[in-house]
Amino acid sequence: MTQNLSNIESKASQLYETDFYAWTQAQAKFLRDRKWDFLDIANLVEEIESLGKQERQELRNRLGVLLGHLLKWEFQPIHRSKSWVATIREQRYKVSDLLAESPSLKPYLPEALEKAYQYGLALAVRETSLDYEDFPVECPYSLAQVLDSQFFPGEQIE
Repeated sequence: MTQNLSNIESKASQLYETDFYAWTQAQAKFLRDRKWDFLDIANLVEEIESLGKQERQELRNRLGVLLGHLLKWEFQPIHRSKSWVATIREQRYKVSDLLAESPSLKPYLPEALEKAYQYGLALAVRETSLDYEDFPVECPYSLAQVLDSQFFPGEQIE
C-alpha cells in the first residue's frame, strides 16, 4: 500500500510539472470524489498560497494604475482627458470589486497603497514629461480619497 501511494504521489507531482492544466483537473476530480490519498498535497498547498498572493498583487497593481492616473491628473492639468477619467473610474471599480470578493484584503490596504504609490509614481513619470522630483516622495492622497469615486485632485468631475 505504501509503495502504491508513493507511486500515485510521484505521478501527480510529475503531471504538475508536465501539464499543469491536466493536474488541476485531476486534483479537482480527486477532491470532488473524496479521494484524499490521490491528492498532490505539497503542490496543492503551494498553489492555494499562490492564489492569495495573486489577490494581493492584483490589489497593488490596480492601486498603482489608479495612483499613477491621479498623479497625472493633478500634476498635468492641461493634459486631462476622458481616457484618464475612464481609467481612474475603472480602477476604482475594480478595486472595489476585488475588496467585495475578498474582504480580508481590507486590512492590507494601507500597506498596498504605500507599495502601489511607487508603481504609480513610475507610471506617471513614464507617461508624462515630468520627473520623479516633480512629484511628492510619499503618496499625497489618503486611502479614503483614493477610493472615493468623486475625488479628483485639483478638480471635481461631474
